[in-house]
Parts: sequence; structure tokens; C-alpha cells
Amino acid sequence: MKTECIGDYIKLNSKLYPCSVSLTMDLVGGKWKAVILYHLKDEAKRYNELRKEMPSVTEMTLSLQLKQLEKDGLVERKAYGKKPPIKVVYSLTDFGKTFIPVLEAITAWGNKTASEKGEFVYLQETE
Repeated sequence: MKTECIGDYIKLNSKLYPCSVSLTMDLVGGKWKAVILYHLKDEAKRYNELRKEMPSVTEMTLSLQLKQLEKDGLVERKAYGKKPPIKVVYSLTDFGKTFIPVLEAITAWGNKTASEKGEFVYLQETE
């Protein structure tokens, strides 16, 4: 029997999952979570740096996804200073860093698929 099917459910942080794939997708699935993790894999970044690197994500979505990643223990938020404007930096936790090999595999697969079945498109910036 496969390891992920040993029990009826997997319990993590009081949530029940039918299998380990479901658990993984809850933590990192969706349109933006893996993208955020990808942008944090090499270095910590401020919120505005993430916004610049992901221009098509809304501020609300980025904020909500960062909060969820922080709640799930994948991202750490550090605030510096006591009064506004405070400096806030996001980085991967040790747990979040364990996902880097998966991110690299996803990136490689996406690059291969884009090269073989699609194309990379570069939009000209308008002034």
C-alpha cells in the first residue's frame, strides 16, 4: 500500500485531508502561492518587490496569499521599526525551503512545455 494511503485521512493543523496530494495542494496550490514561493526562494523580499515581480496579481490577492503562506508556516514575515513606515520583509521558513526542489521541478517542466508546445512572449513596455 502507498504511504499516502495508510490511513483514512491525514491530519495537519487540525485539518483533515484525504491524501498527501490534497494536503500539498492546499498548502501551495492555486494561481499565486507557488509563484510567491518561487520569487522568495533565492532571497527575502519586501512586499513592493514582490508586486513588481508579479504585476498581474492584485494587491489584495498578494496580501491574502502571503498571510495564508505565513499561517501555514511556509513564509515568515519580519517587521522592522516601531512606527510607520515600518519595513516588512518576507522570506521562506525552513519548512518553506523544503519546497524549493518541487519549485525547481515545476519551473523546469513549465520551461520545457513552453519551449516545445508554446512560446515565450515578451510584451513591450508602453511609456
